[in-house]
Amino acid sequence: MSDSLKELLKFIQIGARLDLKVVALEHILGLTGSESGIAALTELPVLLISLISLLDDSNTPIAKDASLCLINISTQEKAAEQLLDLDIETHSPPLQKPPDNIINTTLKFIFDPRSKIADSCCMILSNLSRPSHLFERVIDGIEKSGKTFDEVINIFTKKQHNEVGAKLHYLGPVLSNLSQSSRVRRYILDKDKCVVQRLLPFTEYKESLVRRGGVVGTLKNCCFEDDFHEWLLGAEVDILPSFLLPLAGNEEFDDEDNDKLPLDLQYLPEDKVREEDPDIRCMLLEALTQLCSKRQNREFIRDKNTYVILRELHKWEKDKKALLACENLVDILIRTEEEIGEDNLREVDVPEHLRDGFQKADEDFVKED
Repeated sequence: MSDSLKELLKFIQIGARLDLKVVALEHILGLTGSESGIAALTELPVLLISLISLLDDSNTPIAKDASLCLINISTQEKAAEQLLDLDIETHSPPLQKPPDNIINTTLKFIFDPRSKIADSCCMILSNLSRPSHLFERVIDGIEKSGKTFDEVINIFTKKQHNEVGAKLHYLGPVLSNLSQSSRVRRYILDKDKCVVQRLLPFTEYKESLVRRGGVVGTLKNCCFEDDFHEWLLGAEVDILPSFLLPLAGNEEFDDEDNDKLPLDLQYLPEDKVREEDPDIRCMLLEALTQLCSKRQNREFIRDKNTYVILRELHKWEKDKKALLACENLVDILIRTEEEIGEDNLREVDVPEHLRDGFQKADEDFVKED
């Protein structure tokens, strides 16, 4: 296969004949549908560099096919690492202007309001940043690119940055991946930047599950920074309603229960539906659980009558993982502080054998039919 791929190299250059370029790319795209095909492609760095170059092809279908190839290749963790490791100067095809590295190239098209491959480039960047050992490298790459996280947030939260139909929804998973890093979380939680407040409306964004899930994942990750919990729950951010509203249905509560709820959750309409995606529901519940680490925050969350929302969710929930997350959160909220006996649950020293036992019990519960 290696020899036949080398034969294709001369046809996947910027100046190659269009008809030959189309056929060559179709063949490569077919190979990206299997692990063995991707493995063969990644043995040729010059081919990967040529695909990056073709993102800049003046023929839009060619650029789109090249982007699809790179999306499929970057889904493989090892291949994603190889794309980040490419030595562009050494392996670029002769007589061709070397492209920029893959992070700079994808960012160029993501930020270009006239780019027709902006969404594909968001997907590539999402794939590159997904592996746990690569997201820090992607953060470094973004910081070196000349683009700032302020600019990334601006185009993501803008109503319509791209003028030719690209939605940039996959910047949501990119932010979720990158917010595994404390330095990105600290940026998002900067009290002077108002980033969190700009992201909150997307927890109920009906037009895209991808964007909604990416934002919820980002906010959940930010809840690991317990120094910011009081600020997140306070009036300046007021994050609790944004986490609870997607978990609420159209159940009717009496006036006393309604009055205790946050204003946004009082007297919900008959057509109110819960978040449809179980993974997103689970992330919301896990984020709320993180916010319950300190006593004063637990008391605040209890006082907002969170329990009644969770009670109705528990009756309705069918997904095992989300059900377990709901039960874990309810277990914290229904216990008195005297029963809990700790101000900060993060500081509780649980013996390793018990932690392993709890994890196994949770996994067994999720696997049960």
